[in-house]
Amino acid sequence: MPKANKELTKITPQLLSYVDMCTKNTTIAPELYKQYDVKRGLRDLDGKGVVAGLTEISEIQSFEQKDGKEVPCEGQLFYRGINIYDLVKGFIDDGRFGFEETVYLLLFGSLPNTEELNEFTGLLAGYRSLPRNFVRDVIMKASGKDMMNTLARSVLTLYAYDDKPDDTSIPNVLRQELQLIAELPLLAVYGYQAYNYYEKKKSLIIHQPKKSLSTAENILYMLRKDSKYTPLEARILDLALVLHAEHGGGNNSTFTTHVVSSSGTDTYSVIASSLGSLKGPRHGGANVKVVEMIHNIKSNISDCTDEDEIRDYLLKILRGEVFDGKGLIYGMGHAVYSLSDPRANVFKGFVKKLSEEKGLEKDYRLCETIERLAPEVIAKERHIYKGVSANIDFYSGFVYNMLGLPKELFTPIFAISRIAGWSAHRLEELLLCGKIIRPAYKNVSPRVPYVPISERK
Repeated sequence: MPKANKELTKITPQLLSYVDMCTKNTTIAPELYKQYDVKRGLRDLDGKGVVAGLTEISEIQSFEQKDGKEVPCEGQLFYRGINIYDLVKGFIDDGRFGFEETVYLLLFGSLPNTEELNEFTGLLAGYRSLPRNFVRDVIMKASGKDMMNTLARSVLTLYAYDDKPDDTSIPNVLRQELQLIAELPLLAVYGYQAYNYYEKKKSLIIHQPKKSLSTAENILYMLRKDSKYTPLEARILDLALVLHAEHGGGNNSTFTTHVVSSSGTDTYSVIASSLGSLKGPRHGGANVKVVEMIHNIKSNISDCTDEDEIRDYLLKILRGEVFDGKGLIYGMGHAVYSLSDPRANVFKGFVKKLSEEKGLEKDYRLCETIERLAPEVIAKERHIYKGVSANIDFYSGFVYNMLGLPKELFTPIFAISRIAGWSAHRLEELLLCGKIIRPAYKNVSPRVPYVPISERK
């Protein structure tokens, strides 16, 4: 990893004085947001998102109409109008991997038949390679400890290897997106292998992907030293990719895709921007915090079956007395869902199977207990406007941990999946020829006269 100039990275007294000035002059009274009816975070006071656009790509349902009133319901997620439960059941019952056909569905609006799926899978397999010497010249020569930054840098560098990087015609953008969908697993795994070699002083392992394998299989094949994995491991990773592939246009990284695409910029800049959004711990980084939290709970309670002890410790986490002091029970609650997250519900049964294969049934039972007790603890301790339930991050972190995936790759795997949704939304933004997205900000500072430099104190 490149060495930083320590002199330039120091927090100096001069810099701290600038921070004081910045802080002093950035003081907007909270009541002004209410006075001007500002939807902070583009949400109203009940947490409901402000409608900023229309989409046909996916739908999230967390409320239903009853007697003229909107009441919470069990969460539902639809990809191109198809219920996620039905989509998953379809490829699971047929014994197929589902991510590739999910990508097809999100991009093109309908499910492929057998011939179309085979043709599309072959197209992605053909794109599953990097430019000659890219691993050596780009990934290996500038390895970093954060894989999301590594991904973003690699994606931006691929711009230089494209003969038509700024062509935003639909055929060219679709070609770029398909290549990036196929290449992102390589960029993530190779980036981690470089980090593992330079920072952790481990052996350098670079496996070429196999065209005959699915995306999920190739991730495990390229990552593991012996390239071995069980069918259940590959199926569950594939399921994780399907469940993370898309989640409406309003989530932070997908909205970023729309915002940046609306400026007319290139595909590589758009995807790099979305990666930057997903990196944030409030968005894609939550599953890492779930694993760390559960490890902390196990280390600080004497009996993992004692519900009173678990409940008391969860309360301490919520009050910011233990763990990271943030007062959050990670993996609990969602900006949209209230009674349940359908993705977590789908995942849960497969998680149990994997825990049995790995001999980690006790850990699974602890997760189940936390899932059951946490909403109760949160409801008693805090005023909440809607229900709280486990979200997909609660189980995905546990799954990735059981698969032996390094924590550094948890969020990149989310990105490998979500680029399918980003790509569909970028096409939608370009095809609808929308206006550049530019919401308004109201200035609330007073106007002041200009003071000549000779008169300033």
